[in-house]
Amino acid sequence: MNNKYFLQTDRLFFRRWSEDDYPLAKELWGDLKVTKLFDRKGILSERDVKEKLLNEIKKDIKFGVQYWPVFNLESGKFIGACGLRTYNIREGIYEIGFHICSKNWGEGYATEAVKGIVKYAFDHLKVKGLFAGHNPKNIASKKLLIKLGFEYTHDEFYEPTKLMHPSYLLTNERR
Repeated sequence: MNNKYFLQTDRLFFRRWSEDDYPLAKELWGDLKVTKLFDRKGILSERDVKEKLLNEIKKDIKFGVQYWPVFNLESGKFIGACGLRTYNIREGIYEIGFHICSKNWGEGYATEAVKGIVKYAFDHLKVKGLFAGHNPKNIASKKLLIKLGFEYTHDEFYEPTKLMHPSYLLTNERR
């Protein structure tokens, strides 16, 4: 594996964000089709995107996880972000999530990226479980989570959308 990235799947590679990645962050989090699914503000301002990027970098420094940028292995094309956040550290449960650039929807990248992060989380980080939630209007995310073995557990209020998000859990036994 090339030193530029720490995780690879058949078509994708993952690396850590840097402050120089603002154009990529803007491409992803400046896309209304993407952001309307996780933030009630809709499109994020330039300041919001910069803050989001810096927060991802800070999460990696503090916890060793973030929503890592994802690229096509062959072309180097930026695909989006997929990764982990802390959720319930005491019980060893992390949150998994993904934001795929809308121009890359429908190409199977989300499924491949999530599978890669699931494997990384259980095999490398030794998590006990993975929590995931999605905007109730995002049927594609629901289908992906169920297909990958996540089990619906409850609806949970998500402050950025002000909506109750269907929520799921994946344990090592179910993957």
